[in-house]
Amino acid sequence: MDDEQLSAEEVCELYRRRWKIEEAFLLTKRLLGLAYIWVGHSNGVQIQIVATLIFYAVLNQLVSDVAVALGQPKEKISVEMVFRSLYYVAKSVERGENPDIVTYLVQLAKLFGLVKAIRKRHRETQQIRKQIWEAVPLS
Repeated sequence: MDDEQLSAEEVCELYRRRWKIEEAFLLTKRLLGLAYIWVGHSNGVQIQIVATLIFYAVLNQLVSDVAVALGQPKEKISVEMVFRSLYYVAKSVERGENPDIVTYLVQLAKLFGLVKAIRKRHRETQQIRKQIWEAVPLS
C-alpha cells in the first residue's frame, strides 16, 4: 500500500482485475462444461473437477503461448476461440499433418478469430482512462 511502490494507475488496474477469478470460474463452467456433474459418486465428482481444472490450466498456457507468438497481450486472445479451434488441430492430426499447435493456431489466427476485436465500448473506455490519467499530476 506504499505509494512509492505502486502508482495510483497501477492500483486502479489491480482493482479492475479483481474479477479475473470470477471470469475463470465462468469459463470453466460454461465453456468446459463443469456446470454439469456427470456422476453421482464423490470420487467421480472430484475426478471431473480435477480433470477440468487441469484442462483449463493447459488451455490457459496455450492461450499465453499464442499471445506471445502473435505479439499480443494475453487479454486480447479469445480463450473460447482457442478452445474451439482445437477441433481443427485434432482434424489436422487425424489427416496425418501433426502440426505444432501454437504454430498452427498462429498461422490461422485470423481465420479462427483468436484476436479479439476492439469494440466501440473498449475504445470509449480507453479514451476515458487516457483522459483520467493524463489529468492526474505526477507528484
